[in-house]
Amino acid sequence: MRTVDTFRFLASELPPAAPKDCLFQVIPVPFEATVSYGGGTEHGPAAILEASSQLELWTGACVPAERGIYTWPAVPCSGTPEEVLERIEQAVEAALDGGVGKKGGAQQTLPVLLGGEHTVTLGALRALKKRYGRFGVIHFDAHADLRESYEGSRFSHACVMRRAVDDLGLALFQIGVRSLSGPEVAYREARGIGHLDAREMAEQGGPGVVLRGIGSLLPSEFPETVYLSFDVDAFDSSLMPATGTPEPGGLFWWEALLLARRALAGRRLIGFDVVELAPIRGMHAPSFLAARLVYELMGESLQVL
Repeated sequence: MRTVDTFRFLASELPPAAPKDCLFQVIPVPFEATVSYGGGTEHGPAAILEASSQLELWTGACVPAERGIYTWPAVPCSGTPEEVLERIEQAVEAALDGGVGKKGGAQQTLPVLLGGEHTVTLGALRALKKRYGRFGVIHFDAHADLRESYEGSRFSHACVMRRAVDDLGLALFQIGVRSLSGPEVAYREARGIGHLDAREMAEQGGPGVVLRGIGSLLPSEFPETVYLSFDVDAFDSSLMPATGTPEPGGLFWWEALLLARRALAGRRLIGFDVVELAPIRGMHAPSFLAARLVYELMGESLQVL
């Protein structure tokens, strides 16, 4: 049986390389413990890595692979969410050091997490907070993930952005949200959390129309240093059915990339993740989309490093 450690990102195109020689540090995290509808996110990282072997190196704009891509062994995901988050934090710290065991490897490195449920993001944010201090999180998702607790857990995938704001003191801007609870609406307002929701974009004629009239997508006071977290259910369910809670009315491919590009403009990106892919047996398109998204975000990162 093929497991997540069977694959490397873009293994069909790239020879093995040392982590110290690679900008992009891919960290698979096949964690699934708190999904609340459909399951299967634990298989997401392996599906993304396998699908990546079908990618071309040229995105149409650049060749991110020229900066080097290293795929780490998967983070062990047995035990409690707190134990797994600690391992993720340690893995990201190692990736930030480029595998050389100390701060300041041969070059800056960019952690790229592959989930797994959205809870995995918190482990990365903890490591980055220790390294960089305060920064902002750009959050693509169908859901706000701002619950204080869900189904008895503060570490549910439905709470990850609440932990980022409350526990880590990070700034947050949300893109594509179209399903959230009343308490989450109130929390957003009380904390002044910026957002560009799917309904708002649709009512104004779509992302292209919305962006045409503004200079910057993010508020001027938003931190210059940012992390990007992309839950694949931000995409419309017709494009991305392979996720635990697919929602209609979401983003399409070029819209998502345009929004990511505008959100990152003028910022310094310190890492990103793609999470919540739950592969459907025999349906390759969603897994390939997620792999292509990872590679496109690598390309976008080159503009802002």
